[in-house]
Amino acid sequence: MMKYITRKFVTLIITLLLISAMTFGAFSVIPGDASVSRLGTEATQEQIEALREEMGLNRPITERYASWVFDAIHGDFGESLRYSGITVQELLEDRLPVTVLLAVIALIMMFAFSVPLALLSVRFRNRWQDTVISQLVQVVMAIPSFFLGILLTYLFGIALHMFQPGKFISPSEDFWASVRYLIFPAMAIALPKGAMVIRFIRNAVLGEMKKEYVRTARSKGNGKDRILYVHVLRNALIPVITFGAMIAAQVLAGSIIVEQVFSVPGVGRLLVSSISARDYPVVQAIVIYITAIVVIMNFAVDVLYQIADPRVKGDQG
Repeated sequence: MMKYITRKFVTLIITLLLISAMTFGAFSVIPGDASVSRLGTEATQEQIEALREEMGLNRPITERYASWVFDAIHGDFGESLRYSGITVQELLEDRLPVTVLLAVIALIMMFAFSVPLALLSVRFRNRWQDTVISQLVQVVMAIPSFFLGILLTYLFGIALHMFQPGKFISPSEDFWASVRYLIFPAMAIALPKGAMVIRFIRNAVLGEMKKEYVRTARSKGNGKDRILYVHVLRNALIPVITFGAMIAAQVLAGSIIVEQVFSVPGVGRLLVSSISARDYPVVQAIVIYITAIVVIMNFAVDVLYQIADPRVKGDQG
């Protein structure tokens, strides 16, 4: 077990290093220069060269990357080119809590309705309840997230006045006011993701229902509900762990479109504005953050598989 976890952890570190190297290399060869971005296009060549020397841009790329990795490990991702005098860490510390809070609310909402509805769909398979749930899932999955956000903004913001669009309150100022505002963008994230989870769980459970151990349980006199909730659900949820982790990683990494629609000052919105402003230090840090979320979630899934499914342990032994 420990040997397997150690191997997966080493893979995690290597993945982060490879992605960081590719990201750093890509921004080093992209046309444009950080010194020009900071000084402006009217700067003289002498001013540009002086700033390049000050910023260390004249050093070899390998030396600059090694220095960047060393600083990043210690939490120093450099200074923003767009916001003079403000470090990347300060920007992330300001935006990250908003994205994490939004993600947590969205994940709670998503699993709170998706798991019961999926089980209800299975419980009443081929009956009107199953048909209604399947049709709703199909409709929600077909709606683009930006349009869903617009609909929710119009319905709850403009028509029902349950929140004021664009008037986001920071969690540091008023936590519960921030939560109340984030409920609606979280809904825009949770509905389509939850629809995917419903369909995945339903298919996984129905697949398990066809297996031999279910027929054996029936022959022993077990009721339909007991078979579903005691025998089938546990086995069906094993592949759902991977899918759920992928969804959680996407949500935690930041929902760029939803943050834009609801004017939520999170990591996703910061990424869009930083790309537009060619603020490469900020973009690099956010890319690493997103990568870290994805690989850490995959690492957690591998560990959970080891715990949940003894057959995986056997394969790794």
